[in-house]
Amino acid sequence: MIITQKKPVEELLDMLEGVTKVAIAGCGQCASACQTGGEPEVQAMKEFLEQHGMEVVGTMLPDECCHKLLVRRDIKAIKNSDAQAVVCMACGDGTQTVADNINLPVYPANNTMFLGQVERVGMFNEYCRMCGDCVLGSTGGVCPITKCAKSLVNGPCGGQKNGKCEVNPDNDCAWILIYKRLVSIGQEDKLGQTRPDKGYAGVSYPRRINLREKK
Repeated sequence: MIITQKKPVEELLDMLEGVTKVAIAGCGQCASACQTGGEPEVQAMKEFLEQHGMEVVGTMLPDECCHKLLVRRDIKAIKNSDAQAVVCMACGDGTQTVADNINLPVYPANNTMFLGQVERVGMFNEYCRMCGDCVLGSTGGVCPITKCAKSLVNGPCGGQKNGKCEVNPDNDCAWILIYKRLVSIGQEDKLGQTRPDKGYAGVSYPRRINLREKK
C-alpha cells in the first residue's frame, strides 16, 4: 500500500492562492485506508476550502486514483465544471494521473511517504523502497534497503548496539534481523555471500512495464 500523510494546510493554501473555484479528487484505495483521501476526508476538505472562501464546484472519488481509465471516466464531472484548479488527495502517482487527464493546475494535498505494510488500522510500516533490484532471496525476506538506515546490502556496519541501529536506536538493526532470520530457516550460509552494491546507473527513469508486449 502507498502510504500518504496530509500536507500542512498552510502549504496547501499557499498553492491555492488566487483560486476561487476548485475541484477535489480523492482515492478509494490507499489514501482512503490512510485516512488522507477517502470520502470523509474529501468532505472535510470541501468544508475546509469553503471556510477559506473557495467554492468547491466538483468532487471525484475513483476507486483507484492511479488507474488511468478510472480517472478518465470519473474526471468528466470536474472537466464540465468551471474549476480553476484541482486538489488531489491521493499519492504522487494519483496526482500525476489526474494531471494527465485535465488541463488545469493539480495540487497535491498529501505527501507520499512510502510503500508500506498495514500492521493494523491506522498503523503502517515501511517495507519496500521499490528499487527494482530485489535482494530478498538472499536476505531471508528482510529488506536491507528499507530496514537498514544506511541501505547496506553487505552488513552490518558495526555501529549497531544491543541489536539496535546506531542511526535510530528505536529501530532494530536490519542485519541482525537478517542474521536471525537466515539462521531460523537454515540458510545462514547466505551470510557469506557478497552482494553487488546498489547502483542506478543502469536505470533509465521513468520505468515502464507492459504485460501486453510479446515475450
